[in-house]
Parts: sequence; structure tokens; C-alpha cells
Amino acid sequence: MLEQKMNEMFGDEDPTGFGTGWWSGVLSAFFGLLAFGAVVCLHFPQVLSSPELRPHYPMALLRLLIQGVIVAAIILGLLSAVLRKKKILGLTGMLLALAATLLGGASVPINETLREGPAIGLDWFLLDLLLMTLIFSPVEVLWPAYPKQGVFRPDWLLDVVYFLSTHLPIRITSFLILLPATQLTSVLGNAGLQAATGSLPWLVQFFLAVLVADLAEYAIHRALHEVPFLWRFHAIHHSSKALDWIAGSRAHIVDDLVIRGLMLIPMMFAFSQGIIVAYLLFVTIHATWEHTNFRPTVKWLEPYVIFPRFHHWHHTSQKEAIDKNFAIHFPWIDKLFGTYYYPDDKWPDTYGLANEPIPAGFWGQTWYPFTRRRTV
Repeated sequence: MLEQKMNEMFGDEDPTGFGTGWWSGVLSAFFGLLAFGAVVCLHFPQVLSSPELRPHYPMALLRLLIQGVIVAAIILGLLSAVLRKKKILGLTGMLLALAATLLGGASVPINETLREGPAIGLDWFLLDLLLMTLIFSPVEVLWPAYPKQGVFRPDWLLDVVYFLSTHLPIRITSFLILLPATQLTSVLGNAGLQAATGSLPWLVQFFLAVLVADLAEYAIHRALHEVPFLWRFHAIHHSSKALDWIAGSRAHIVDDLVIRGLMLIPMMFAFSQGIIVAYLLFVTIHATWEHTNFRPTVKWLEPYVIFPRFHHWHHTSQKEAIDKNFAIHFPWIDKLFGTYYYPDDKWPDTYGLANEPIPAGFWGQTWYPFTRRRTV
């Protein structure tokens, strides 16, 4: 309902191509929202910023970025208001930028001494949203696999809520994800294996880390499909009827914790913290990219590295491809275990769940796995 209201409020019948004021309005509203959120974080850093990230922030650069985003929201909003009959999109971006400016803009001082404690990761949400949007949205618009699929496709707002839900409670989710691996390594020890892998060249360590992670993720991912109770959580991720980068965020919190938490167990036994951090950065980009509405590929690399089309077949509701393509990075892992499906030069016709209705909203989907399945 909220998505429909937003579409009615901001949308119109005018063209949405480049030069019509549509994209400048969208960017104005987006930058205005980021600017407003960033300034609020400066006002309440103890509550709204992640303690793990605070020591690493180059504040002079971040303040310059905030100021640039404010200016961009105003300029793009003005451009949209000039070019477009319906002015609300550009005006919204300008109003958000004005509100951020009136709150002090990028110059808001941080006068308190920041300490450890409960916090909401609004800073992490804003930074990751900006980064992922800048990386993936342009390529989806310029080289889409499905040209008729718009950026604001059905359920886009639901997937933004999922993206938000995994970023705000970053302290809690990080603790729960790390708990199994840290407890096991503290009891069993890992110094010997880490020393052995640590003696290898960095690139060899990184490749081995990706391989170990993908083998673990393959096993976990396959279990999520084949164990009925686990599938009820993972089904949420497969419920999207269209894929793009933000659709990859649609995942039940239990599903997310299981995959990441169990994957980290072999990683922490075998690799140093630096290699694990490098892998986590890599998988964040690669796994998101696999969900994009992005057609181009590199043919000779397809047998060795997963491209979006391979993972799109994992998300199809077409019978021939259900429960196929479980690997995250290397498609040949699926070949080894007999779960490979990759028809030449063809994309799926349909996505989502086959004959498995689930609730439409975030809270309904969150509670769905815990409810009793109705029998017909």
C-alpha cells in the first residue's frame, strides 16, 4: 500500500528517459535523503553510528562528501523542477537538502566523547546504500537484461526495507554471526592452520579463502533448499518476482545469520582476520552483482566465475532449474555436485516461488517461517 501511494505521489505519465527531468528528480530525492540522514548521524553519533566503524572514518572527507551531496540534491532538484510538469520529486530532494542545511549541514560539530555501547547502524546503512547504488544502478539502467523492468519495479520498497533491516542492527547481527566461529576456535584453537596458510602468498591465500567459503556456502545453501524447515526461511529470498541489486537484500534474518555464521567457521580456522575481511568485502560486491539486472558477460570466463545470468537461473520458478546453481563464486562447484544448469544465451522467463504463496509484507514474511503450514 505504501509503495502504491509513493508511486502515485511521485510518479506521472510523462516520459522517464534521460533529459526529461525524471532521473534528476530521483537523484535529487535520493541525495537529499542521504544528506538528511548523514546530518542526523552527526547530531547523534553515539546512538546512530556504528562503534566498529567510527575509528576508521576520515571525517574531513566525509564532511566534504555530505556537503557535496547537499549541493547535488539542490542542483538536481532545480533541474527536475524546470524540466518536469510534476515538480514534487525535485522539490522533495531540495526540501530534504534544505532541512539538512538548517540542521547544520556538514559542519555539525561532534562535541561528545564517543564510547562503546548500544548503537543503530544508520551510518552503515547510508554509506552502503550510496556505494551500492552508485556501483550497480547505472549499469542496470544502461545495460539491462530485462529492458522493460524499471528501477521502481513492484516490491522495490519492500526490498529497501530488507536492506534497512540488515544494516540498522549491525551490532546485534555481527555478534550473532561471529558467535559460532569465535566460540569454536577459542575451544579448539586455530593457530597451526592459520600459520600454514599465512605462509602462502597473499593472492594464493585469498583464492583459497574464496574457495573454502564457496564450498561451505554451497553446502549451507543446498541444505536451505532441501531441509523443509530451513527452506521456509530461505523461501523469502526466492519470493522476488524480479531481480536487481536491491532484490538480493531480501532475506529472512535467520537465513542471513545461518549462511554467514556457518560459513565463517571454516574461514576462522584457516585464515587470518585480514584475509577474512578481504573476502567479506569481495563477497558483498560479487553476491550483490549476481542479482543485478545486467546482461553483459565475458564468455570465456563464464565456466570459471559466476555471472548474473547463472545466479538468475537459481532464482527462476521454471521447473527445469529449480534447486540448481547453489554456488556463489565458482560455477564448476555445481558441476562437481551435479546441480549445474546453464542454458546457452538464455535468461529465465519467470522468477519467484512455484506454487508457494507467502505473505506480501515485511512483518508477514518475517513471521511466516514460524507459522504452521496449512494443509489443503
